Amino acid sequence: MTEKFKILTKFIKDASSETADVETYLFVKDNVSKYQLNIDINSKAIKNKLIEVNTTLKFEDKEPNEKKSYFEIVYTTVIKVDDDINEKKDLEKIILCDVPTKIYPELEKSFLSLLHNSGHENIKLEKKIDFYKLYSERFN
Repeated sequence: MTEKFKILTKFIKDASSETADVETYLFVKDNVSKYQLNIDINSKAIKNKLIEVNTTLKFEDKEPNEKKSYFEIVYTTVIKVDDDINEKKDLEKIILCDVPTKIYPELEKSFLSLLHNSGHENIKLEKKIDFYKLYSERFN
């Protein structure tokens, strides 16, 4: 299957690692297994079939703890969609499946680098994200 889009550029738009103090860092280091990875994808049309796709990864504790760290990265991809793409469903699939699948290895590497450089060098992202599966589950 040929791709119906071309990636023009991609970059880290925003990266954040927040840990209030040493006590919080030590608490998080002991409890980081409770943290959850969340992903969000949004897009906005630029012009002339150009689309900005923002893929956000957040790694956070959903529990009501006072001592928390917060990690987030926003990875922006600018794509040009082929002229023959006119259906909303085709465009959705490109934005929610094709683009994230293509950029995810770089995004994951950057995100892990952020986590490791924040003092959590043992964190690994065991599960690979299947964007096609997530996309198809939206409609069931």
